[in-house]
Amino acid sequence: MTDRPDIRAAVARRLQQRHAAERRFRLYGMVAIGVAMAFLALLLGRIIEQGHSAFVTHSITLDVPIDAARIDPAYPQGANYDQMVATALAARLNADIQNPEVARDLRDLLSPDMGFQILSRVREDPSLIGQTVTVEAPVGDSADLFFKGEIDRATPQDQRVLSDRQIGWLDQIEAQGLVRAHFNWGLFTRSDSTQPETAGLLGAIVGSALMLMVTALLSIPIGVMAAVYLEEFAPKNRLTEIIEININNLAAVPSIIYGLLGLAVFIGWMGLPRSSPLVGGIVLSLMAMPTVIIATRASLKAVPPSIRDAALALGASRTQTVFAHVLPLALPGVMTGAIISMAHALGETAPLLMIGMVSFVPGVPESIVSASSALPTQIFIWENAAEAAFHERTAAAILVLLVFMVIMNAVAIVLRRRLERRW
Repeated sequence: MTDRPDIRAAVARRLQQRHAAERRFRLYGMVAIGVAMAFLALLLGRIIEQGHSAFVTHSITLDVPIDAARIDPAYPQGANYDQMVATALAARLNADIQNPEVARDLRDLLSPDMGFQILSRVREDPSLIGQTVTVEAPVGDSADLFFKGEIDRATPQDQRVLSDRQIGWLDQIEAQGLVRAHFNWGLFTRSDSTQPETAGLLGAIVGSALMLMVTALLSIPIGVMAAVYLEEFAPKNRLTEIIEININNLAAVPSIIYGLLGLAVFIGWMGLPRSSPLVGGIVLSLMAMPTVIIATRASLKAVPPSIRDAALALGASRTQTVFAHVLPLALPGVMTGAIISMAHALGETAPLLMIGMVSFVPGVPESIVSASSALPTQIFIWENAAEAAFHERTAAAILVLLVFMVIMNAVAIVLRRRLERRW
C-alpha cells in the first residue's frame, strides 16, 4: 500500500503543509515580536527625546552688590534679594531697572534660588552686607528652555513665553560668558520645588526607597511563609481551596482598591500618618503579597517529589525536609518572584494617590512616618503642572523610574542564576 504513488504523494503534500504551517507560525511569532519591539522603541524614543534635555541645565554667574541700605541686620530675611539680583543684571545689560516692567522681565529670567543663596550667606556672615558677592544659580525655566533650543525666536512674540526684549537680553548674557551649560546634578540632589529649574527627585527617590523597604519587610516574609504552609503543610480541603481561590483573585484586584482600603483602614481607622512611606508600604505590601505567594508556590511545585521522598526516607521530619531541602532548591524562583513584585510595586501610582502621596512635599523624608512623595506620584504631579519645563522633567523622572525597574529585574536574573548554580 505504501508503494502506491497516490499515497506517497498525499503523504508528501501533508508533510509539506505541516512544514509550511510551522514556517508561517514562526513568521507570525517573529512579526509579533518585531511589532512589540517597534512600539517599545517608539515609546522609549519619545520619552528620551522629551526628557534627555532635563539632564542638562544652564547656570548664570553674577556679581551682586548687597545694598546695606536695603537690609536690616537684625532681620536680614526681610530684604528683597531678588530685586538686588535684578539690579546687578540690569547693570550688565544697561537696562532701566527703575522701569517696573523691565524689572519684572529681568526677574523672570533668573531663578529665585539666587536670592535664597544670598540670604543664606548673609545669615551665616553678616559682614557681607555692603559688599559684592559672586553667586551662581540656575537661570529661570523659560530662559533654560531658550538656551536648549526649545523656544524658537522665530515664533511670533505673542505665542511664546519670552518677549523679544528678553531674548535680546539672553543673547547679551550668553555673549558676555555669564551662562554655562552643565549636567543637572540638582535633579538628583534637590527635592520638589514650585520652580522647575530647582525641582529635583531626591525626596521622591528617598520616599520610594523607604516605601519599598516597608513593602519588602512585610510582603516577602509573610508571603513566602504563607506559600510554604499552603503548599507543604496545609491539608487539602474545602477551606484551603477557598483560600487559594481568593489569593488568585486578590492578585487580579485593581490597585486602586488597595488604595481605598489603605485610606479607610490605615488612615481613617488606625490613624496612621497620611502621605507617609509607612502607609504606602503597607498598602503596596498587600498588593504584592498575592504575587509573592503565587510565585513561591510555583517554585515549590517545581521541586521534584523525589527530593521530599529521599529526605523523609532518611529520617528527616517534614519541617526539616521543607526548610533544609525543598525551600533552598526553590529559592531562585522565590527571589525572582519577590523582586519582580517589588519592581511592580515601585511603579504603582493609583494606591499612592488615594493615601495622599500626591501632595507637594518640598523636603526629604526623615523616617517612614514623615510626609513624602514617590517617583510615580512625582511624575503625576509634574505632568499636571502648567510650566513647560516641568514636562521635560516628567520624562526624565520616567527614565529614572525605568532605570530603577530595569536594575531590579537585572538583580532578580543575576540572583536566580547564582542560586541555581549554587544548588
